Amino acid sequence: MVREARKDELDALLELYLNLHEEGIPEHDEHLAKTWEQIMDDPNHHIIVKELDGRLISSCVCVIIPNLTRGIRPYAFVENVVTHKDYRKKGYATECLDYAKKIAMDNNCYKMMLLTGSKRESTLRFYQNAGYNSNDKTAFIQWLGEK
Repeated sequence: MVREARKDELDALLELYLNLHEEGIPEHDEHLAKTWEQIMDDPNHHIIVKELDGRLISSCVCVIIPNLTRGIRPYAFVENVVTHKDYRKKGYATECLDYAKKIAMDNNCYKMMLLTGSKRESTLRFYQNAGYNSNDKTAFIQWLGEK
């Protein structure tokens, strides 16, 4: 089942993120609690998850960003696309991205954007097959503080 994350799934999501680029699960402190609450309370912030046999196995984030151009239509930004290493290449991340696309379309977004740090041909092909292209825009990143 693909759906939006529930408030009680923080620990499961953090565990899944260990398959992304995280080196550990952050400490359960006030900062983490406030950040999670802020995300959960934001109607424009969507954490999409694929659940299989009661376990979160894939996820992505879709944020709807209000905009004053393009007919005052918002755009969507997709981030943190991840699938547990034991469940890859089965279409689960594609299901999450399709769900994000539906959210973007339901919100009248004029485009979706996503960045990847991967240079692997298979990852780039995955995003191309999901409908994204790397021809229309050029992305630049400026890291602030520690990466």
